[in-house]
Amino acid sequence: MQKQCLECGDNIIGRIDKKFCNDGCRNAYNNKVNKDSKNLIRNTNNRLRKNYRILEALNPDQKTKTSRAKLIEAGFDFNYFTSIYTTKAGTIYYFVYDQGYLPLEGDYYALVKRKR
Repeated sequence: MQKQCLECGDNIIGRIDKKFCNDGCRNAYNNKVNKDSKNLIRNTNNRLRKNYRILEALNPDQKTKTSRAKLIEAGFDFNYFTSIYTTKAGTIYYFVYDQGYLPLEGDYYALVKRKR
């Protein structure tokens, strides 16, 4: 009894444990199976990348101040960040990789770049 490709149904020639007739079928099958989770990851990474670019553009000197309106106008999404850093004094910084922001009074934000 010959095994058939999980993607296209063609007969498989070769190793006994083979599941696909070629790389194209293997890729197509796995892309279909992982489609939903890959979309979520792709969309999240796109949001993080956009937030990073905005912070980087508004903070060329590694430390500055900007308004919430300016961040929103640029398309910044406050729901997407990669980490939170709390100082000993209890101040909370939100980071998108090495670019961070600190909420200040009056709808302003301090933008910082983490040194490594």
